[in-house]
Amino acid sequence: MTEELRIPAAMMREMIEHALVERPLESCGLVAGRAGRPLRFYPTRNADQSPVRYSIHPEDLLHATLDIERRCEDLWAIFHSHPQSEAYPSHTDIRLAFYPESIYLIASLLHPEQPVLRGYRILGQDVRELAIRFE
Repeated sequence: MTEELRIPAAMMREMIEHALVERPLESCGLVAGRAGRPLRFYPTRNADQSPVRYSIHPEDLLHATLDIERRCEDLWAIFHSHPQSEAYPSHTDIRLAFYPESIYLIASLLHPEQPVLRGYRILGQDVRELAIRFE
């Protein structure tokens, strides 16, 4: 049975817009949730300023984490974009997937007029794609 993610369409548009604005660099952000449901997107700066890798800027990470805790929510997903490749975790993404309880969302801008958002669970070297329904 495939796990299905339900993501508000407005949140998906926020993520894609953030990715388009940050292009040609990879964009990144966090998604807060509660009871398995995504509630809010925190766009963050890419501290690496790179088109092929990302790390969330420490100030943005602190701000988002404190806000998530203040609201009694959880880290639901970690988001980033691939400006020039498919929405599939790279070897670096897999190697640096340190939050196995989190969902990894990747937006591909390979065809910017038709961006793609996909979700994954990454446990060690095991990558499992999740079905997404936009509501």
